[in-house]
Amino acid sequence: MVKLTRIYTRTGDAGTTGLVDGSRVAKHDARIVAIGEVDEANSAIGVAVAALAAGPEGDAARAMLGRIQNELFDLGADLATPGDGFEGGDGALRILPAQIARLEAEIDAMNADLAPLASFILPGGSAAAAALHLARAVTRRAERAAMAAAAEQALNPAALAYLNRLSDHLFTLCRQLNAAGGGDPLWRPGATR
Repeated sequence: MVKLTRIYTRTGDAGTTGLVDGSRVAKHDARIVAIGEVDEANSAIGVAVAALAAGPEGDAARAMLGRIQNELFDLGADLATPGDGFEGGDGALRILPAQIARLEAEIDAMNADLAPLASFILPGGSAAAAALHLARAVTRRAERAAMAAAAEQALNPAALAYLNRLSDHLFTLCRQLNAAGGGDPLWRPGATR
């Protein structure tokens, strides 16, 4: 359990930040940029959770997103841990393939009741779905930042796959929420010409 007795440490005033192993890197290091993007994605999901309606559908979405938000903190810890022992056997907190499999199972379960896509979907619909579309876009940015960091240093492949699958999960959840409220707003190519 993490215990914070003081919020500011002054250790980052010179432009560096600490990694899990105690080493320090520049705050603009690709790894730190990726961690920041994951944090932003987590915050965007929190906004979406706040917009969920009460009731069984909102409660189910809230439960899934709560697990995901916790896992995004785990993913941030994973990214902040240098090394290449990605199976978690070294005691490091790592994203594992089972977490990706759970996201895939949830995607499949949500998608089972949805009509096939006939067009691209405009980000919108209900307030919760619109917020989740924003969270999905921020998650894609986090994935791009993590991939850029992985091009420079060893990162857990499961963490990268998790971000990819998460954006698919958020997209499918948007569709599920909108299906209950009148459907997705669809792109109409050239409609304003």
